[in-house]
Amino acid sequence: MSDTPVTPSTSTFDQFGLAPDILKAVKESGYTIPTPIQEQAIPVVLAGRDMMGAAQTGTGKTASFSLPIIQRLLPQASTSASPARHPVRALILTPTRELADQVAANVQAYAKHTALRSAVVFGGVDMNPQSEQLRRGVEILIATPGRLLDHVQQKTANLGQVQILVLDEADRMLDMGFLPDLQRILNLLPKERQTLLFSATFSGEIKKLAATYLRDPQTIEVARSNSTATNVRQIVYEVAEGDKTGAVVQLIRERGLKQVIVFCNSKIGASRLARSLERDGVIATAIHGDRSQNERMQALDAFKRGEIEALVATDVAARGLDIAELPAVINFDLPFNAEDYVHRIGRTGRAGASGDALSLCSPNERKQLADIEKLIKRPLEVQRLTVEAPVRHHHEERAPRRERSSEGREDRGGRRRTGASSSGSFDRPHHHRAQPVDDFFLKPYEPSPASVRKVEEADAASAAPQKPASKQPLAALLGGFGMPRKSPSSS
Repeated sequence: MSDTPVTPSTSTFDQFGLAPDILKAVKESGYTIPTPIQEQAIPVVLAGRDMMGAAQTGTGKTASFSLPIIQRLLPQASTSASPARHPVRALILTPTRELADQVAANVQAYAKHTALRSAVVFGGVDMNPQSEQLRRGVEILIATPGRLLDHVQQKTANLGQVQILVLDEADRMLDMGFLPDLQRILNLLPKERQTLLFSATFSGEIKKLAATYLRDPQTIEVARSNSTATNVRQIVYEVAEGDKTGAVVQLIRERGLKQVIVFCNSKIGASRLARSLERDGVIATAIHGDRSQNERMQALDAFKRGEIEALVATDVAARGLDIAELPAVINFDLPFNAEDYVHRIGRTGRAGASGDALSLCSPNERKQLADIEKLIKRPLEVQRLTVEAPVRHHHEERAPRRERSSEGREDRGGRRRTGASSSGSFDRPHHHRAQPVDDFFLKPYEPSPASVRKVEEADAASAAPQKPASKQPLAALLGGFGMPRKSPSSS
């Protein structure tokens, strides 16, 4: 495994030798100067070498492999409608649905002026549209491991002609237990291929994986995994556990945050916090593994459009999120794994912008705080936060919901919910003004003459002597005789 550093030799995308159609797409995306990881990785990928890459989140890692992949596949691009002319030549594996969708959007943007086709497949959604797209043929396939194996089993994905494999966030894939799936997929690929591995850390497991499936890879490490961006201000607030929800509301209001990601350690905690924020007037929603893929994607889209103030997320759900110019993140819970702290705060301060990472620390989380400081090798600024009682808003457009069954602030019919249409109130009970009562209903009950006659007739009928009913033989009652028995006098 080679550790020779790659010396940056270019300062613009023009000098990589990329095709004009790719450069046009890059320019349209607003990029002019390559980031450090792009400057180092693009020449390695263009040269056809295997590579292990580690870079600080938000530094343009996706473009560092997608741009050279598109360049390498251009000679085989075809305008033919035949699926046989569009086999899968590049496979990009990601651990989460959100990251797969994000990578697919970037690949599509960079290849939009070429004849190359791309598709993304992940779980949680219907397979049929994905299968139809795969049958039409795609050169670049972005996938999560489990759903890819589903398509392989259904024979809608053929990996026999893959030339380039990308393992994006390989450390996270191993953490999530995808190693058996990865091994199955890697065994389906041609032996002669280029493999690119990206990871936040080069742990022992990652090095073992690389030694097994990569050939003399070039190692590029732009920033250590335990480093945090210098343009992100990190503040820790000491608060009691029971004051954390109020602290989040207070920080959002005092800082005027219109967009913030709030991290929780559990799915239940994320859902509970989102509901609590809604009751306190913050437009919020939660994303985690228990929500359907469509719900999560709709929530992300609404958040990116600025329709949601607080996106409450777990670590897995937020992995790979790319929100441009996100001003801040809040750690409602300090993560149990100190490296997750680095990933969390990397959601803000991206691409050179500044951002704030605000963490709430209760007395029982001090050990987690110490682990974080040990990892990043510096103490964090700690402040005491006095939490005031939240002022609850009673705006009609922010009426809380008992159950969050859809994203944003709209119901299933697309109509914005209002306070008048919401069932119940979390703020205070409604006091209805008493209506005047008609005096008629206060009078004692007096029966009508007709009802009195009916009662008298019923009493008279019950008092009259009753004629005894004629007795029938038991056999007749049981159907044993067809005719009634004759009396003795008639015989």
